[in-house]
Amino acid sequence: MSTNKAKEKHWALVSVLELVIFTGLLLFDQWTKALSVEKLSGGRHFPLIRGVLEFYYLENHGAAFSLFQNAQVFLSAVAVITLAILAFLLFRTPHENPFYPMRILFVMVCAGAAGNLIDRLKFNYVRDFIYFSLINFPVFNMADIYVCVAMFFLVILVMFVYKDEDLKQVFPGQKG
Repeated sequence: MSTNKAKEKHWALVSVLELVIFTGLLLFDQWTKALSVEKLSGGRHFPLIRGVLEFYYLENHGAAFSLFQNAQVFLSAVAVITLAILAFLLFRTPHENPFYPMRILFVMVCAGAAGNLIDRLKFNYVRDFIYFSLINFPVFNMADIYVCVAMFFLVILVMFVYKDEDLKQVFPGQKG
């Protein structure tokens, strides 16, 4: 097999794996949200660890920390722009080591953005259900977890793992 054919096959395999991960995360997010509506709507809650972590259903008409209440068009536009930027970055990110972690983290952010976008378009709000009662943290969902965890690790990768020459391959206009 020629080198180009092998690279194309590898590229296709990585892309299919990323699509499977994206789809799995998105389906899990939507399933947990549907389950929360079924089991928790009407003011019911389920303490997982009493006084610390609860499942509590909430219809969020804004963004994180109740910002931008009832600004669904704006928040949906932000999600679409975010997805477009991430698709562009995924396209630019090499399908090889050491970029696999970055690619997976981009996929996680895409799944989170898409999961909450689906809710905004379908219901005009986002279904949240995970509540850290110990610190009275705002109620959130799996899509939010995907975005936060992925962004945390992306910052770590960019600050401590990747070199400037690595990042130039991904982020256009990066100065050296």
